[in-house]
Amino acid sequence: MNLTSPGSLNGGSDTRALLLKLFTGEVYESFRNSLIAKPLVLNRTLTNGKEAQFIHTGAMSASFHTPGTPLLGNSNDAPKQAETTITVDQLLVSQAFVYELDSVLAHYDIRGPIARQIGQSLAEHYDRRIFRVLDQAAEASAAVDDEPGGFTVALGADNEYDAQALVDGFFEAAALLDERSAPREGRVAVLSPRQYYSLISSVDTNILNRDIGNTQGNLNSGDGLFEIAGIKIQKSNNIPFLGKYGVETGTDIEDTDDTNEKNDYGDATDFANSCGLIFHRDAAAAVEAIGPSVQTSGGDVSIMYQGK
Repeated sequence: MNLTSPGSLNGGSDTRALLLKLFTGEVYESFRNSLIAKPLVLNRTLTNGKEAQFIHTGAMSASFHTPGTPLLGNSNDAPKQAETTITVDQLLVSQAFVYELDSVLAHYDIRGPIARQIGQSLAEHYDRRIFRVLDQAAEASAAVDDEPGGFTVALGADNEYDAQALVDGFFEAAALLDERSAPREGRVAVLSPRQYYSLISSVDTNILNRDIGNTQGNLNSGDGLFEIAGIKIQKSNNIPFLGKYGVETGTDIEDTDDTNEKNDYGDATDFANSCGLIFHRDAAAAVEAIGPSVQTSGGDVSIMYQGK
């Protein structure tokens, strides 16, 4: 019998040469498809060092020039500057141990579901931390003195799913961002799925034009609610929502892990009244020292301990 090995590379002796690459590709695809928060904020990749510095520059003023007066700068008008430092957390991992015989004997696909779950779990953890930082920023003062800080918009008791209250909240947030001279480009909202669909299904708010050919929304697919008041809209199950993640019955928000998390992501009590995010991309940032990768340990104990 001549054994066919679909996992070998160009008919080579290693019958598993291509299998890891296939698994890796599925992990990456799942990670990218599930990740929402990272592209919505500032990003920086570290090549060396444990933390990244982000500089904030305050506003300047203008005045008329008096003829004959040299322009030498004005110490009273120099822009104030401040910094925010973001430290790299401990290595974020998602792991699975598959008994080799089980993978051989199983009559169903083991590799695919595990790959998808690994990518999804990493993206979920990533999103949750960024969204928690954005939520905290709403209560924070500005890093630069005399500049406006974060803000919150109250929807009112039991209005977290009320479409009209949500729309009013969007316009109030847009007005506050305008008053802070925040750029129009880069404004984003992230809602829970139930809030998002409440906006689509509501006819009272006139959010969706029912005319044929309209591109603002589609009741049939449940997609297409792009923006309100110039604020682009995303939905996620990983935003803080009344002390849970994404929904009132979701997973409890945990406290910051002071050992492995080198940044303050807030504690459970900080998010008891949160139910949606509206922000500008400059409100938060993420740093990355090691990109996503897939490793299999086998007999290599250095992978098991992530060190040599």
